[in-house]
Amino acid sequence: MKFNPATALEKVHELGSFNGVNQSINDSATFAFESGEDMTACFNGELEGAFLYSRHWNPTNFALAKALAAMENTEAAWVTGSGMAAITNTILQLCSAGDHIVASRTIYGGSFAFMKSYLPKFNIEVSFIDTTNLDEVKASIKPNTKMIYTETVNNPMLQVADIPKLSKIAKENNVKLVVDNTFTPMIFSPAELGADIVVYSMTKYVNGKNDTTAGAICASEEFINSLIDLNTGSSMLLGGPLDSMRSSSIHKNLYTLPIRMIQHSKNAAYLADKFNAMGLKSIYPGNENHIGNDTFKATMNPGFGFGGMIAIDLETAERASKFMTLMQENNVGYLAVSLGFFRTLFSNSGKSTSSEVPADEQKKMGLSEGLVRFSMGLDYDIEATYKTIEKCFKAL
Repeated sequence: MKFNPATALEKVHELGSFNGVNQSINDSATFAFESGEDMTACFNGELEGAFLYSRHWNPTNFALAKALAAMENTEAAWVTGSGMAAITNTILQLCSAGDHIVASRTIYGGSFAFMKSYLPKFNIEVSFIDTTNLDEVKASIKPNTKMIYTETVNNPMLQVADIPKLSKIAKENNVKLVVDNTFTPMIFSPAELGADIVVYSMTKYVNGKNDTTAGAICASEEFINSLIDLNTGSSMLLGGPLDSMRSSSIHKNLYTLPIRMIQHSKNAAYLADKFNAMGLKSIYPGNENHIGNDTFKATMNPGFGFGGMIAIDLETAERASKFMTLMQENNVGYLAVSLGFFRTLFSNSGKSTSSEVPADEQKKMGLSEGLVRFSMGLDYDIEATYKTIEKCFKAL
């Protein structure tokens, strides 16, 4: 029977203190020991079930991490204060000076900027390529390559990674496959498809409220333990833990994620059909003519749809700006970055979330200056939403 992330998640919810139906919030930064011997044993990694310091672990973050590991079907997970913390901690744990990374050129702008502009400080080289072109992936791997980095459905062009095939290439070359699944939780289970490490910005769909930043790393117990090693762990030494209060809030929101993803997908699919019918070409993985549609269908978890992200090309930044302004004025949603919110969010990717990507790289990825990216909300009356969008478009 195929792995189902929703049912796997349901199996790990535990009662809190005094049998509270929600997990208890622990707001301690540090934890006491019964004896000096116990403290020494904990620092040596020899004391089971003990908490030391919240930058390392605390009960609230541990409970959320267990739920995320169940959802991704990994041995363990770790939670961070932002998605970028999850990404950077993972990369710096895997790579050292002199190493090489093969990365998708079509990724979140912050991820691109970190690899392009920050990693050279540590003499870590990155080759930015089209990770949907498997021959290019193979040709880009060097003797010092340590990882292949991709997004399941990339930002903002919505290309679909063939994770099983990328995993095969990674294993043949003894490198790690790291997959950012921020756009498609529930819809894809990258670890089940062969990814070694799955990262998230939980700021987006996982939390769903746009009220905090947070990240997650889901991987083997060995890798998670390496992240929090007192002497060599990037997460332990660089900091960036998730606050317990926010962790508790995200944990509760996590259990509505399956039904939210279904509704986000339903609304995006409706809008894609309407855009196509009016002759306005949409970029949406659920479109039969989308280049990644077959890969998506072959590797997706059934029942959750094709995701809540959709894009259209208005050709110029000026046209895109006017269109988005009209939509906000007419209450379609908000002209704002990010995604996974209960209201629809829209932005001009080349001038916002991908602005860190140089113009020549934007051109290589096929990013038009007029591309408008939608993160579809949970609108109850999506037909009315479309009619408002259509009115705004006709006013251009």
